[in-house]
Amino acid sequence: MKLTSTFVFAGIGLVAAVGMPGIAAADTMRLMTGPQGGVWVPLGGQLKDMFEKAIPGLTVQTLPGAGIANVRGVDEGKAEIGFGNSISTVDALNGAPPFRQKATNVCQLATLYPQYFQVVVLADAKINSIKDLKGKSIAVQSRGNTAEVISQHILKVYGLSYNDMKVNFQNSYTDAIGLMKDGHAQVFTLGTTIPASSVMDLAAGRDIKLLDLTDALPEMKKINPGYTRVTVPANTYPKQDKDVGVIGYATHLVVSCKLPEDRVYTMVKTMAAHISDMAAINKDIKNLTPKGMAEDIGVPFHPGARKFYKEVGAIM
Repeated sequence: MKLTSTFVFAGIGLVAAVGMPGIAAADTMRLMTGPQGGVWVPLGGQLKDMFEKAIPGLTVQTLPGAGIANVRGVDEGKAEIGFGNSISTVDALNGAPPFRQKATNVCQLATLYPQYFQVVVLADAKINSIKDLKGKSIAVQSRGNTAEVISQHILKVYGLSYNDMKVNFQNSYTDAIGLMKDGHAQVFTLGTTIPASSVMDLAAGRDIKLLDLTDALPEMKKINPGYTRVTVPANTYPKQDKDVGVIGYATHLVVSCKLPEDRVYTMVKTMAAHISDMAAINKDIKNLTPKGMAEDIGVPFHPGARKFYKEVGAIM
């Protein structure tokens, strides 16, 4: 009877350990994805399958999340891996808002695909640069939204602020486009993939222009090292006859810096060998290479990831 009781209590203790927040079984790795309906959920399912096949005995538990919550979760030991947005992850490392303290347990695994911060203007508004926004009416997302924060950063680079223009905070792209269509706003800022369906909708009724932001990049990187230059190829939008450089940031994967080096090495090597599988979930990954995965976005590599990237010549 005592023997049976011992096994019962041992079993209860094991279940409790697995179920408690911040505690994972030795062969379980928790992966924080995104809200239902977003691409991070199915992409997380693909990663789960890949990692479990590559690492014998491993079980990957996928959990809902979001960019900021995922970074916090990994840093606090509530997950071992998570999706993130490069600029907000850099904010976490620096302890910048909305983070209250510096993250110390967040390492870079791989960059996956770019997001594009776009400044769309009406073609007849006589706007050729950010500096021309002074006195104009601009539609931005609600306060705290990633693109809204970037809007403030790009204005700061040119010595401007919201006080220099009429600002319309909008909860949806649809509402912002409505303002543009009827002329109540001449400028629309957004951060998303390309082509943005909202911009295509606007272009169907109004002639538009996409501002080139290349010159702002050096100063933008001083604000946040996670910013990069990305290109919106010619003909992405109607009447866009040339490539346009805009400000980019990345969707990437972060891991706990405490994970064993050999495990992380296997994870990143597995991802590099299965680009096409990930691209089947999100086509923006189709041209990803180890060099792209190793792009410097301001987040330090996990030693296991760094080892792989050096082996394949993606980094020095």
